[in-house]
Amino acid sequence: MYFIQLRPRQWTKNLLVFAALIFSIKKSNLDMLFHSIAGFFLFCFVSSCVYILNDFVDREADRQHPDKRHRPMASGAIHPAGALLLGAAMLVFSLFAAFSFSPLFSLLLLVYFLLNVGYSFQFKHIVIIDVLIVASGFVLRAIGGGLVIGVALTPWFLICTLLLSIFLAISKRRHEVHSLQTGKGAHRKVLDFYSVELLNQLNSVVTTATIMSYALFTFTSGHTIHLMWTLIFVLYGVFRYLYLIHMENKGGKPEKVLFEDRHILVTVMLYAFSVVLILIYLE
Repeated sequence: MYFIQLRPRQWTKNLLVFAALIFSIKKSNLDMLFHSIAGFFLFCFVSSCVYILNDFVDREADRQHPDKRHRPMASGAIHPAGALLLGAAMLVFSLFAAFSFSPLFSLLLLVYFLLNVGYSFQFKHIVIIDVLIVASGFVLRAIGGGLVIGVALTPWFLICTLLLSIFLAISKRRHEVHSLQTGKGAHRKVLDFYSVELLNQLNSVVTTATIMSYALFTFTSGHTIHLMWTLIFVLYGVFRYLYLIHMENKGGKPEKVLFEDRHILVTVMLYAFSVVLILIYLE
């Protein structure tokens, strides 16, 4: 049950750490690959510490949620003190291990953890700020992937990452508001300040900005202009996700959608494959 408490299914979010390696594929080597893999697992460990803290803080509210009441702490399967002790040990190990790769990477992991601590205790109760904090975690993952291999990511790529993350966070909030029409504030107080109509409008703005930003990234990234051909995968992926949100009432768990919706999974794989081919053979 302690392994389940770490939420390994959500570790897929940390795959963003490999973005810097993918976009530096022509000058990558085995050391960079090893560093990226290590960075991925260190982010997994620190993010699991965050999940442990979130579940500890939300354990009473989670008992009111139809799905989250089955989480180990909410269901009483594990003792909260034991989970906190495990999280503290993982955090200390991760920070020291990250320092051996890069002091800045270790500092970034600490910032990521502290930001999420602030989210658990305060920011998650502030409308809109809660969504931005969740999205910032993905940007830190992307930056961390660059730090651990000594490669800088372009501003446009970071903007695209931020906007796509906001899109996913808004979609998650919409799913929660839609699923918990009655007593939604008992589960998460901030949900009382959201409505499906507002979240739909916010998603429309963010969707447009995401697509435009990625289009600009393909032209200004410093790589080949042929990256523009990958825009079709971004368009289909975003549109498919919107379809799942509005027509099938999904989107509450992006990591679950990735593996359960074949269209999304194939689109992500084709996108990554096409980026690698273009950067190797057309740059």
